[in-house]
Amino acid sequence: MYKILLLSVCLFFAASGARAQEVLTTKQDTATANIVTVDSIKPYVNLGKIAGRRAAIRSAMLPGLGQIGNGLTVYRGLKVAGIYTGAVLLTISYLDNTKQYNFFVDELKYRAANNDQKRDGPYQQTETTRLVEAKDIYKRNRQVIIFSYVGLYLFNIVEAYIDARLANFDVGDVAGIKIRPDLINTNQRYGFNSFTPGLKVAVAF
Repeated sequence: MYKILLLSVCLFFAASGARAQEVLTTKQDTATANIVTVDSIKPYVNLGKIAGRRAAIRSAMLPGLGQIGNGLTVYRGLKVAGIYTGAVLLTISYLDNTKQYNFFVDELKYRAANNDQKRDGPYQQTETTRLVEAKDIYKRNRQVIIFSYVGLYLFNIVEAYIDARLANFDVGDVAGIKIRPDLINTNQRYGFNSFTPGLKVAVAF
C-alpha cells in the first residue's frame, strides 16, 4: 500500500516537472520569435541622398532637368532660365571671338605669303606684331569661354544635387529663425557710443 502511494506521489511530481518544462520551452520560443521580429526591421534609407543622385544624373544628361525634377517652382524655373541664358551668352561670345580670330589669322597668312605686304582694310596701317598679339588675345578668349562652358555644366549638376538634398532635409521643430529689433553700435566718438536701430536674426533651437 505504501509502495503504491509513494509511486503515485513520484508520478505526480514527474508530471508537474514535465509541464513546467513545456511552459519554459514555450517562453523561450516566444522570446526567440520576438528577437527574429526585431531583427527584421528595415534599415534606414536616406531619401535625400537618393534624390540628390537622381537630380545630378538628370542634370548631367540635360542641364536644368535635375532642377525641374526636384519640383517645378518659380525659383527653380529662374535657375534653369539663368543656366540657359549663360549658355547663350557664352555661345555668342565664342562665335564673335572665333570670327575675330579667323580674321587676324587670314590677315597674317596674307602678309606671310606676300612678303609682309599690307592689304587694304581697317588694319592696313597696323604692324604685324600687333596683329599677332590680337590673334593670341582672341585665341585665349575662346579657351576661357570653353572652360566657362565646363564650369557652367558642373555648376548645374552640383546645384541640382544640393537642391534635392535640401528639399528632403527637414529640421522640423529642432531649429527656427528669430527676428527681433535691436540696436547696432556703429561707432564711438568722443567717449559716446552711437547706436542705430536694426534687426537681429538668430537661429533658435
